[in-house]
This record gives sequence, C-alpha cells and structure tokens, in this order.
Amino acid sequence: MTIESLDRPELGVLERQISSTARDIDELTRTVLDHVAASGPLSVAALHGEVKSVVRICLDWLIHRLNGQPVRTPTDGLEAAAAGCARAGIPIDTVLHAVNVGCKVGLDLVARSGPTDTLGVVAGMNRVVELSKLVTAAVSKAYVREYKADAAEHQTATHNLTSVLLGGQPVPEEMRFAAEYFVLALALPAHPDENRPELDRQVVARRKLRRLQSALATLLGGEALSLLSVDGGTVLVPTSARTDAELDALVQALSAAARVPITATVVTARPDEVSTAARQAHELLDTAQGMGLDPGVHRFAELALQHQLSRPGIGRDVLGNALTPLDNHPELRETLQIYIETDLSRLRSAEYLGIHPNTVDYRLRRIGELTGFDPARASGLWYLRSALIARMGGPDSLAG
Repeated sequence: MTIESLDRPELGVLERQISSTARDIDELTRTVLDHVAASGPLSVAALHGEVKSVVRICLDWLIHRLNGQPVRTPTDGLEAAAAGCARAGIPIDTVLHAVNVGCKVGLDLVARSGPTDTLGVVAGMNRVVELSKLVTAAVSKAYVREYKADAAEHQTATHNLTSVLLGGQPVPEEMRFAAEYFVLALALPAHPDENRPELDRQVVARRKLRRLQSALATLLGGEALSLLSVDGGTVLVPTSARTDAELDALVQALSAAARVPITATVVTARPDEVSTAARQAHELLDTAQGMGLDPGVHRFAELALQHQLSRPGIGRDVLGNALTPLDNHPELRETLQIYIETDLSRLRSAEYLGIHPNTVDYRLRRIGELTGFDPARASGLWYLRSALIARMGGPDSLAG
C-alpha cells in the first residue's frame, strides 16, 4: 500500500464528521506537542518549528481520512517537513513519537465521534493504523536521505582535509583541524582468505579494508583522518582523542577488526608538519618491516639508530660493503641475522636454523674470518649489526 492508494474518496466510518478547519487542526497539533514536550528534552522552539510541521500534516491527513475524504497533502510535503527535522538534528525517534501521539489522538477521535457497530470501529482503527505505517515510512525515508547526504558531505570534507594535510598545503580557515596529530603509518598484510583460490582476492581485501575503516569511525567517533588502501596507508589521530600510550590498544583493536596483524609506526606533528611526518612514519615502517619486527606500534625512539643507518648516503654504503664477503655465503648471512634476532643465543639460533649449536659457532667464526669483524666481540658485533641494518635500506635489502 502507498500514500497514493489512499488518495481517493470513500464513505466515512464516523457517525459525526470531525471538524477539519485549520483552527481545529492547529488545536489538535498543540495537544500533541504538549504530550511530546512532557516526555522529551527538545526545546519549545524545535517542537513548534520542524516537529510541528510533521504533526500538523499527519493530523490533517488523519482527519480527512477518517471523514472518508481523499488525503489532500502530497507525500513530498511530509518528507520535506521530516527532512527539516533531520537537518535540525532532531532524533528520528522523537519525530516518530510525535507521529504515534498523533495517531493516539486519532483513536480518541474515533472513540468520541465513531460508529457504534463493530465493523465501523474496526474500519476507523484500520485507517489510523494505515496512516501510521505510511507516515512512519515517509519520515524514515526522509531521514535516510538526509543522513546519506550529510555522510557524503562529511566524507568529502574529510577527504579534502586529509589531502591538504598530507599534501603539505596551507589549511584553509574554514576547515576544522586539530592542533596536533599522531601520524600513523600502517601496514596491512593479506588476510588468509585472500590466498584461497575459490575466493575473489580483491573482494576479500576490500572487506578487510571496510572493517578497518568502520572500526576507525567507531573507535574515534569520526575524529581520525585516513588515506588507506588494502595494503595500508596513513591515519591521522588528534592528540586530543588519544594519548601516546593508548595508541597500542588502538592498533590492537584495529587489528582485531581487520582480522590481520597490523604493523604501525607513529610520529607526532602539528598540521603544517603532517606531510613531512607522514613521510618519516612510512620510512620508519619500512625499517620496522625490514627488520622483521612484530606487529604493533613502533616509535621513532626505538628505531632512531636503525632508521638513520638505513638512510641513503656514504655511511650506509660503507657499512653495507662490510658484508660483501658474505654475498656468496647466504647461510652465513642468515646465521648472523638469526643470531642477532635471538639475542645472541647459540641454542635458539641452532633450533631455528635446524643445525647443531657447534655449527652455529663454526659459522660465526667464518663470518669473522671473511669480514674482519668478530661477532664474538662487542665491537665486531656492533659493526656487523649496523651493516645488516644498512644493507636493509639498500638495493640488496635483507627484508623478507
């Protein structure tokens, strides 16, 4: 059934016609608004503005319907009034409550003016219920349309602000932005389902991204700005929304939502520094991934040395060349890396590599002989570890 299906003359179900003058409808409207005001926090101005328009249209429809007359007000009028409520920030449940109160008033009118026979009473009640359903649908439709338009406008504004900040452009005065941001660089690994041949890899990846974006909106209430793809990206979190210590829990929650272990690095920046900070954060992320660090949040303080050693320059080249003698001995370079990653444990290194601990000792001695830096000595180990980091930033990176 539609509104239009009711727009036809019918015999009235009432023994006495209900007055449909503008004055009487206004009086009934005030009665409904008094009931709504007594049960809600809305201001008098809001009730006698947007909500009043909705209620009056409903009562006008209802009275003409009960009188057996065609519904004279088009659907567009109700939807326009409801849209005004949405734009004014009035909750939809408040508007629907007002509609329901209006329907109760209609039932009272049926009771006072209605027929004495059962069929007539049922017919009158059916008309009230019909209009209640149709009005509820029209109000809901208007709200959904307004919310979609508002969401699209907000999304556009958010995207524009994100682009301005990450692009290093001056922020226009009309754009609202935070005084300071945590600039997070995120790396999203593939979800296990992305590698299942019977599933569409792109569809699975997009679902992962949507889960992440939804969690961001839920956890930060729309305060975060982001530029993300299925592989990761950049998230700007106002420092007023989270503390540095809370970022770890935030990334854990995002990982749970995306259902993949997220690796993140963070740099703090003012709005005019965001572009540079984002570049630094992603360089740190490359360093963290190249070192094989665990998922979670990694900060500049813990990666400063590694980050500096992996930057292009003569220092990196000289350090990286120290491992050149191992290029033809991949098992030795792997042993050195595992030995350092296991906190210089012969036993754990041997277990990881599947060899005898004595073989680890032999390989470490060979590394010292070939490179001239003894991994058994602090000075030699420091140089070899630095060389590994430098190699990580070069074209022959150890990453992966």
